Amino acid sequence: MNKNCLICGVGGQGVVLASRLIAFAAMDTGLFARTAETIGMAQRGGSVASHVRIGAHVYSPLIPKGEADLILALEPGEAVRALPYLKPDGLIVVSSKAMRPVSAAVAGGYTGQKMLDYLKRRIADLIIVDTEAICRQAGSQQTANIALLGAAAASKRLGLSLEQIEQALRDHTRQQFFATNHKALRLGADTILKGEHGYEDA
Repeated sequence: MNKNCLICGVGGQGVVLASRLIAFAAMDTGLFARTAETIGMAQRGGSVASHVRIGAHVYSPLIPKGEADLILALEPGEAVRALPYLKPDGLIVVSSKAMRPVSAAVAGGYTGQKMLDYLKRRIADLIIVDTEAICRQAGSQQTANIALLGAAAASKRLGLSLEQIEQALRDHTRQQFFATNHKALRLGADTILKGEHGYEDA
């Protein structure tokens, strides 16, 4: 069965790495995987989105609108931006931490809470992950992407197990960062396994 996953965030959050880890994990299990990125103004903190399609037969790397089984969003506003891609019964796993744009000081501030409230009203299957807390526990502020992968795998909606993602992490990232990344992966999974993901019925 094919799975379509859209990962979105802003430049510097590790969107492309997360997509490649999913693709590597899929290929390691014998599945086909195709990815495509839209980088845009990533180096200036602009939007970044990566399409990942895995399955027995995958012919195009781009996910059509309305066909994403899962959206992993490293930033609440980017989750809202990606909504047109989500299936009616799709799942969103989103970080609760907002990335404050440069224009926020002029616009009166941005915390991301309004975006999260909007998602709660609109999306039946929504998992909100406190990536800021997980990053503190893991010992690195660069592990939010890995934490979301852990939550996605534990939700069983990614089509890949936590152990398969863990193996891809071991095989395809620098060994000196594995212990920190592994801790973030497991902490992200725990938000699902222990029911700590902050979802509330709207």
